[in-house]
Amino acid sequence: MKKNLFSLLTLFIFSIQLNAQEKTKPKIVVGIVVDQMRWDYLYKFKSRYGTSGFKRLQNEGFSVENTYINHTPSKTAVGHATIFTGSVPAIHGITGNNWIERFTGKKVYCVADTSVSALGIDNLKKSEDDDGEGGQMSPRNLLVNTVTDELKLATNFRSKVVGISLKDRAAILPSGHSADAAFWYDDNSAKFITSSYYMKELPTWVNQFNQKNEPAKLMSQDWNTLYPINTYVQSSADDVKWEGLFKGQKKSVFPYPLAAIYQADKSSIRSTPFGNDLTLSFAKAAIEGYKLGKGEETDFLTINIASTDYAGHKFGPNAIEVEDIYLRLDKSLGEFFKYLDAQYGKGNYLIFLTADHGVAHSLDFLKENKLPNGQLLTSPLRKSLNEHLESKFKVKGLIEGTSNYSVYFKMDKLEGLDFDKVKSTTISYLEQQENILFAIDVDNVGAAAVPEPLKTMVVNGNNRKRTGHILMVPNAAYLEASRRSGSTHGVWNPYDTHIPLLFMGWGIKPGNTDRIYHQNDIAVTIANLLKIQAPNGNVGVPVLELLSNK
Repeated sequence: MKKNLFSLLTLFIFSIQLNAQEKTKPKIVVGIVVDQMRWDYLYKFKSRYGTSGFKRLQNEGFSVENTYINHTPSKTAVGHATIFTGSVPAIHGITGNNWIERFTGKKVYCVADTSVSALGIDNLKKSEDDDGEGGQMSPRNLLVNTVTDELKLATNFRSKVVGISLKDRAAILPSGHSADAAFWYDDNSAKFITSSYYMKELPTWVNQFNQKNEPAKLMSQDWNTLYPINTYVQSSADDVKWEGLFKGQKKSVFPYPLAAIYQADKSSIRSTPFGNDLTLSFAKAAIEGYKLGKGEETDFLTINIASTDYAGHKFGPNAIEVEDIYLRLDKSLGEFFKYLDAQYGKGNYLIFLTADHGVAHSLDFLKENKLPNGQLLTSPLRKSLNEHLESKFKVKGLIEGTSNYSVYFKMDKLEGLDFDKVKSTTISYLEQQENILFAIDVDNVGAAAVPEPLKTMVVNGNNRKRTGHILMVPNAAYLEASRRSGSTHGVWNPYDTHIPLLFMGWGIKPGNTDRIYHQNDIAVTIANLLKIQAPNGNVGVPVLELLSNK
């Protein structure tokens, strides 16, 4: 009898010790980046959110209320690279979704890699969203490690890392150089694909998922508002002139006949709430396919919620469509968190949720409400600038291009010219344009009469091989856009750079801080929580209130 009691006691003590060992690290880290999510969306729609999604993150987790992007430009690829490297474009090298190589004039898409081939599709047609060729993608243009790479190094590559998004760049950059896999969505085939950088063939579970034809099923329903449309008081009227249109549609009004819209344009799922549902469904399949969080070491899953960005570009942030997408995303996130609870148990997984950038209000929405607004039309500006420089220096076509608000010069045409004088003439001309607030020589930003934090943001964004020589800073709410419908992002202003940051789960106690932190502080905070080295290009600082609150 005593022997049995001793055995039971020993087993009980062992189980407590085992449980304590499990608690020393999370089974999985899930990094969720909601594309184009402004910080104020946490509060603008809060009364309409349920208790299991965004509110759960706020109530059970830790919120960093004043998280800002501290570089320019504020674009998708740049944001994802910054979040996961803890670095800035000047160091990590991802200076835009696209850029021009300063010294060669070569145009580059951020994750394009012609040395690899597509897996999962037979053609290499361009998708709606990228400027690369189908699946010929990899992280090779990223110059530093990610926190996911550091997790791999810390565990001698026993941890598994997977990245998922509708967008190639938003799957590839977060998961890093040493990821087991990154998967993104191909419009033409309506499948999730990858490249030969990661593997020789698609896993069986991916093929099985693709065979279910979930995109067509999701788009077989009409898109109606989740709640009665007259309750969407935080949004503009349903039929306004500044909203974009789906292909074949004459008005942007509910309900949307998605089956017909999808038949006319396979990429249309991206601009609906069902693109988010597709992404989270694939994320669950990846968790089960790779048995993430079931091994001895911590695994890492990165998820980009991209339909919020596509819808924001198409309809603008004040549209009922955008409000409805966030209300539906709130429900979908709640269901996903419950799935994680069931998979790992509460407190055994770590989640953080943030955004790559925000978005400006639609121009005609601002105009209707008597607020400053306007367009920065770079194509005619580039033409007039070239003509002005030609009249001054007798050289035709000195400007290579304007990308990411940067002016690139054709370096081979500058021979024999006083480059400083060319730059000062360019700056003088640009600053005379009514829609440009500043024009800055980025290699001499210290001498520029511009206030902080803008000066630091310019320095952080300036990679001397991948950015132009002159940065144009438009007036607030003056958008680099050729059309007035929908909206866009990319500048230093708070509407583009104030983003949410929430942590929940393993090692996190409820709380918040109003101290200012930055997008590049996220990776080192995760590294501190996991007790691993910060990424090798990190310039961020950990969120001390979160760590001291453990």
